[in-house]
Amino acid sequence: MRNTKIVATLGPATSDYETLKSLIAAGANVVRLNFSHGEPADHEDRVTKVRKASAELGVHVAILGDLQGPKIRIARFAEGSVVLEEGAEFSLRTDMDKTAGDSQAVAVDYEALITDCDPGDRLLLDDGRVVLVVKEKLATELKCEVVVAGKLSNNKGINKEGGGLSAAALTEKDYADIELAASLDVDYLAVSFPRTGADLEDARQRMNAAGGNALIVAKIERAEVVATPEAMTDVISASDVVMVARGDLAVEIGDAALPGAQKKIIERSRKLGVPVITATQMMESMMDAPAPTRAEVLDVANAVLDGTDAVMLSGETAAGRYPIETVTAMASVIEGTEAYEPQAIRDEALHKDSGQVDEAIANAAMYTARHMGTIKVVANMTESGHTASLMSRVTGALPIVAFCRRKRVANRLALLRNVTPILISADEMVSDTRAEMVTHALNQRGWVQPGEQFILTYGSVNRPGGTNNMKIITV
Repeated sequence: MRNTKIVATLGPATSDYETLKSLIAAGANVVRLNFSHGEPADHEDRVTKVRKASAELGVHVAILGDLQGPKIRIARFAEGSVVLEEGAEFSLRTDMDKTAGDSQAVAVDYEALITDCDPGDRLLLDDGRVVLVVKEKLATELKCEVVVAGKLSNNKGINKEGGGLSAAALTEKDYADIELAASLDVDYLAVSFPRTGADLEDARQRMNAAGGNALIVAKIERAEVVATPEAMTDVISASDVVMVARGDLAVEIGDAALPGAQKKIIERSRKLGVPVITATQMMESMMDAPAPTRAEVLDVANAVLDGTDAVMLSGETAAGRYPIETVTAMASVIEGTEAYEPQAIRDEALHKDSGQVDEAIANAAMYTARHMGTIKVVANMTESGHTASLMSRVTGALPIVAFCRRKRVANRLALLRNVTPILISADEMVSDTRAEMVTHALNQRGWVQPGEQFILTYGSVNRPGGTNNMKIITV
C-alpha cells in the first residue's frame, strides 16, 4: 500500500475521459483544477469526468480548486518579446499603453508596484530568468538596470526578492472562481499568496457564503510567511491543508534557501496537525520524457521522508506528453522510498497533552499499534474524518482505514497520508455488529488474515468528535 498521496493537475493533456480514468487508475488520489487556465466549462467537464471515472474504478478522489491569486505581471510587447542586455536601462510603467512594450519599457497592471518598491530592490521577472535592480522611483515609473539578461515576452510574472509586495491575496477573478468552485462542490480550495491567516479566513467565509464546504489550502509562496516562526504558524494554523508552493517561494527567497524552508514548513505543519502537499517541478522533465531524472526521483523521495502527505504534479499531467507514465513513475518512487523506514520517527503527536477524548483515543491507537508490533492495520469509524486525520499525523507505515458514511468525507480523506477511506451506510456506522463488518471488509481487501490483529476505534454516539472507544481485535 502506498502511503503518500499524489495530486495531479488536469489540463489539455488529461481532458479525454479515458486518459483521465487511466490517470486515476495509475494512482492519482487528488485532481487539481488550476483556475489560472481554462474556462469554467472546461473545469465543469473535468469534474464530471473525474466523478464518473472514480465511481467506475471504485476509488475516492478529492478535487482541489486552485485560485490564481494576485499574480503580478508585465503587460505586452509590440513585437511579442524583447531581449534585454546586461547593464541596459529598462523601465516598468503604469502610465503607458498595455500593448506597446519595447526594449526600453513595458507596462504593468499593478499600480502599487511603484509604492511597494524602492531604489536598490531586485525584481525578478519570468521566475528569475530576467532580473532588474530599481535605480530610480518616479510617480508612475520604476527606472531599472538589467543585472540578469535574457528574453522577456508578454505577460510574464514579477516577484520582488525578499517579498513585500502588498497585493491582496484574493482578486476579483478569485471571487468569481470561488463561486465556480462552490458550484462544482470541490473538496479543497487553494489560496495563492496568502500573507496572514486573515486571508485564509476571508476565502473560507466567501466559500461558505457561496454555498460551498471546501477545506482551505494555504499555498506558502511569500517570503514574509517563512521569515519568522510566528508568521508561518499564523498561516498554517488558519488553514486545513498547507501547500509548499516551491515556484514563487523560491523566486522570492532564492533557490539556496528553498530546501530548508520546505523542511521547516513540513515539520511545522505536522506539529500543528495540518496536512501538507509538496509541489512544483517534481518531475518536470517528464513533460517531454518518458522517465524522470534521478534528481527528480530523489526530490520526490526527500519530500516523502520529510513526512509530506502528498506530492503534486503540475504541467507534467496538465500539458505534458506522458501524464499516465508520470503518475506511474511517481507512485513507484513513493513505494520504493516507503520501503525504507527510518527509525528516528517524529512522534510529537503521541506526547503532547490533549483534553479531547477523540484525540486521546486516536493517539492511544497509534501508540498501541506501534508498541505491540503485531497490529496490521488501524481502522476507525469516523463521522467527520477527524479521527483519521489525527491518526495520519503520526509518522509510520501502518495503514489507516477510515470507514465513513459521507462521500464528501471519504473524498477529503483521499489526500491524507496513510489513510484509505471506505464508504459504508449510516446504519453500519452504529450497528452492534460493526466489529464483524469491519473485520470482514479488512479481510476481503487483504489487510488482515485469520490469526492477525487490528485496532478499531469508534464512537458510542455517531457525531463529529465522538470517538471514545478502542478495541484490539483478533481475526
